[in-house]
Amino acid sequence: MNPRPPVTSDASQAVTPETLRKEYEAGATVDELVTVSGLSYGTVLNRLHDAGTVMRTSWQTRRMRHDPQARKRLAAHLRTLYEQHGAALTELAAGAGETRRAARRLLIEAGGSVRTTQQTLRMRSAARAAERHKLALSLRARYEAGASVPDLAEDCNYSVATVYRILHQAKTGMRPQHRHGPPHDEGRRQ
Repeated sequence: MNPRPPVTSDASQAVTPETLRKEYEAGATVDELVTVSGLSYGTVLNRLHDAGTVMRTSWQTRRMRHDPQARKRLAAHLRTLYEQHGAALTELAAGAGETRRAARRLLIEAGGSVRTTQQTLRMRSAARAAERHKLALSLRARYEAGASVPDLAEDCNYSVATVYRILHQAKTGMRPQHRHGPPHDEGRRQ
């Protein structure tokens, strides 16, 4: 079984330390930033520290969220996570330090509507399909520019067979295979 496609350096670089700092200072938690950015917990923390962010304690976050303006910002943030990033209510609750019921209430306060489980699964499936398509086009472009399949596999942390399958699905014109032994005719000539 292959891992999910890695976040490309372009996507991870798009999440700048300053962007993360603004979100954090607006009331987002580190867990929420991990969910939104797709970066690891440690990477988010490192980027927040790089931006000179003054970190809060959990009680400071809770106190901040009891402020009506902070609650509105949190509700709007949770709605963005829910609608644009496909987060489930359980993930919103974990990121917000709330219960699932409280996260649902905040989502509705922000004008959001609750999806069914099937709608969430379809949304995530479509997002994964878009990621796979983007990866396939990227691999195809790199292959057509001269990269070898083993190099692509190593860069993506996939097997060579998986990269061949992805290239085939992207309708990539494959280069002829190299023969590493003597030509087949030599054995017959004597």
